[in-house]
Amino acid sequence: MGEIVFVGLGLYDDKGISLQGIREVKTADKAFIELYTSLMPAFSIERFEKNIGKKLHAVSRKVLEEENGKIILEAAKKGKAVFLVPGDPLIATTHIALRIQAKKLGIPTRLVHGASILSAAIGLSGLHSYKFGKSVTIPFPEETCSETPYNVIVENKKAGLHTLCLLDIKADEKRYLTICEGLTALLKIESKRNETVVSKDSLAVGIARAGSPFPTVKADFVEKLLDYDFGEPPHTIVFPSGLHFMEAEALIVLAHAPENLREMME
Repeated sequence: MGEIVFVGLGLYDDKGISLQGIREVKTADKAFIELYTSLMPAFSIERFEKNIGKKLHAVSRKVLEEENGKIILEAAKKGKAVFLVPGDPLIATTHIALRIQAKKLGIPTRLVHGASILSAAIGLSGLHSYKFGKSVTIPFPEETCSETPYNVIVENKKAGLHTLCLLDIKADEKRYLTICEGLTALLKIESKRNETVVSKDSLAVGIARAGSPFPTVKADFVEKLLDYDFGEPPHTIVFPSGLHFMEAEALIVLAHAPENLREMME
């Protein structure tokens, strides 16, 4: 019996993996990779394979979700299987299911963590991490009319907590929800609910390409963010709740929020 080692790749390119992660891949009997749960804009499988001296086996959503990762489990029964995942390896529930299945089969598992959008986006925003509530994903509007993202923002704001909104992706179709599209979807719900939770006067923070050398971070009112050019994906949105004075200062200095944010704090 071998093992499965889940290894986080980080957020942006093939240099985001840890030294421990590289060591695990180099000593693997078989290495698998998935790139559908998140977008890593500058990641190159070919370059990564050249650097580690090993062939990677790409797995699809179907392999992991419909076939329960059978190919990885079978490899782990014979030797050391490494599974490379964007970000931190167990943030996606799909991968937790694979680890549970391995455990049931008596296959040992280990984790090598990587940078996650959950911590990176919060850090880039300048907001205090302990003041964040439940995070939520905003789906493509044509696929669902779910008001869950709006409801989560409502719940968090009632508790005085910030909300991290991840934006839906379909990597196999090269489709990535943008900040503008995410805000527009929320404004559409607001027009029905009329609770003044996500209006054009709401403060929000748009973050693009977290983990890259030059991410874009912009805090402003929704009306302004709708027209702001955030550049290439992936994109993320943060909705702040009540601000500590240091958080307001961070948004002004680090995220280019309007200077009158200080006055709003007074």
